[in-house]
Amino acid sequence: MSTLDRINQSLEKAMILAHSKQGPQLLQEAMHYSVFPGGARIRPQLCLAVAAACGDDDPALSNAAASAIELLHCASLVHDDLPCFDNAQLRRGRPSVHAAYGERIAVLSGDALIVLAFQVLANSGTRSIFRLGPLMNTIAMSVGSPHGIVAGQAWECESKVVLRDYQRAKTGSLFEAATAAGAQAAGADAATWRPLGEWLGEAYQVADDIRDVVADQTELGKPAGQDVAHDRPSSAKDLGLSGAVQRFDELVQKSIASIPHCKGEKMLRALVTQESERLVPSDWFKDAKRKILFRQTSHS
Repeated sequence: MSTLDRINQSLEKAMILAHSKQGPQLLQEAMHYSVFPGGARIRPQLCLAVAAACGDDDPALSNAAASAIELLHCASLVHDDLPCFDNAQLRRGRPSVHAAYGERIAVLSGDALIVLAFQVLANSGTRSIFRLGPLMNTIAMSVGSPHGIVAGQAWECESKVVLRDYQRAKTGSLFEAATAAGAQAAGADAATWRPLGEWLGEAYQVADDIRDVVADQTELGKPAGQDVAHDRPSSAKDLGLSGAVQRFDELVQKSIASIPHCKGEKMLRALVTQESERLVPSDWFKDAKRKILFRQTSHS
């Protein structure tokens, strides 16, 4: 079974916990719509890759950790798209949850996915009970205040923000949790693996800033130009496009260098390299720069 199949099967099992013929059907449909079909699933992939590198002696627990992280990520996307934040009508090339089901159901489905993430974890700790507490704490800290993804969204409401603090909270925290949780689920030391998630998470946010500038809605599957439209902190704005690309490359190299020596080292290096090329392909970036030059020339 491929890693993606393993992730999707685990997520489908998680959705069963939230399904009942006696429950509100619209909410259940919106929750499933929020999670399937997924994106790259890079966070749960990273979680399972680290677990595998550490022995993965409790696959049920590592599956739960990976699923919880993806459910929390999906919940954050539902809330990010709401009219009170980005007011985005598209996500992954189709109507966002609030556009498809209405704002009230979108808010509730995001909330329900957060609860479901911890329900999945709680149901999986029967074999390695002493790992469960630290694992749940790691994941909870990556979501809440003061340094989780909720705090990352809240920084957009502040008058002043340090770019790196914003990026670490909004994106980096869940990546860091993915690597730490993968290690913890397998009974290994979380601190050894946190740097990989930290560097990769920051790289992911820088890539998102770059893509928001140079890509269009068709390529992104969601509205482009959102950072400028909402006056959000951005690497592309602070460093310039070339500086942001240089920073992205630096962060990818730091991610690769931080991978500990282990039996899964080669596989993890390949995963990081593959994901970095998917995010900011060199050929795609050259084409995008030509698009920007054309736009600037046509408006002058």
